Amino acid sequence: MKPIEFSDFSRYRSALMGAAMLFVMFFHVSMPKSELMYGVVRCGNIGVDMFLFLSGIGLWYAWTKTPRLRHFYWRRYVRIYPAWLLMAALFYIMNYAQYGAKSYSPDIPNLVANILVNWSFWRIDDLTFWFIPAIMMMYTFAPFYMQLIIRWPSYRWLPVLFMVWAVMVQYYPPVHASVGHVEIFWSRIPIFLIGINCGKWVKEQRTLEGQALGGIALLFVLSFAMCIEFENHWRGRFPLFVERMVYIPCSISGMVLLCQLFRHAPSWLLRFLAFVGGISLELYLIHIHFVYKYITPFHLGYCLTALLMIAVSIPLAWLLSKLVDLIVGLLPKEI
Repeated sequence: MKPIEFSDFSRYRSALMGAAMLFVMFFHVSMPKSELMYGVVRCGNIGVDMFLFLSGIGLWYAWTKTPRLRHFYWRRYVRIYPAWLLMAALFYIMNYAQYGAKSYSPDIPNLVANILVNWSFWRIDDLTFWFIPAIMMMYTFAPFYMQLIIRWPSYRWLPVLFMVWAVMVQYYPPVHASVGHVEIFWSRIPIFLIGINCGKWVKEQRTLEGQALGGIALLFVLSFAMCIEFENHWRGRFPLFVERMVYIPCSISGMVLLCQLFRHAPSWLLRFLAFVGGISLELYLIHIHFVYKYITPFHLGYCLTALLMIAVSIPLAWLLSKLVDLIVGLLPKEI
């Protein structure tokens, strides 16, 4: 049996990110709980974990190639910030104009802070674009984690520490009172750090024996089944971080299996997924509040709504990416 190659995470990175984005978009479309596929659709939330894991791998490549903080931050933020500023300004200004002090921005300073850094996420757990401030914060501390594990490899165990921290955020009163409102951020740090850890194995092109694929498939089936059980029968009866801990083995094992499928997938499918992965940031910013919001009043049903949302969002996201490319082209290569 052919060995499992960690380098597949890099080889199929764009296609995996495209698949992750589609999973997230399917997750965001509302489906009645009575539907047979409800639990499966809700598990599309693991797309977030796939993004964070793959981002961690990419950061390891970037840092070990050019370990300079200014270069690192400039390359990361110039990818996110122009698109973010455009869409955040459009959303939060419209929201403020419509709702005034009852909006996400109770006053002008908060409006400016929301456009600049999505301050309302950190202030009141505004989940409108929560992934953007979360990933920017992770980018901020990532170089220091990578420096730490390069110098002292034993600190690669820190993802476990953050799993414990996620428990404290939920159950330890002083911690919960101060930072419990952004639990969605804390519980996603472990998968991000695991991705950074895995970056070394990917870059070194390490492998696992092919016989391990059976165990990985079993891990996926069990964790995916548990996630479906959570969604179908336990939603609202347990802290959300518990399911997000299960997302970790589910997303990683799922990506290993996807890589095996991609080896035999038609080239047109890989090109499509890679294209979607290339505009995943723009799709994230556009699809919910600028497309889906205006489709739901027509009550078209889940499948038609999801397909129409994707069909409209992709060209809009592509146009946004081209506009951002023009803006970035006017900026210096590096400050």
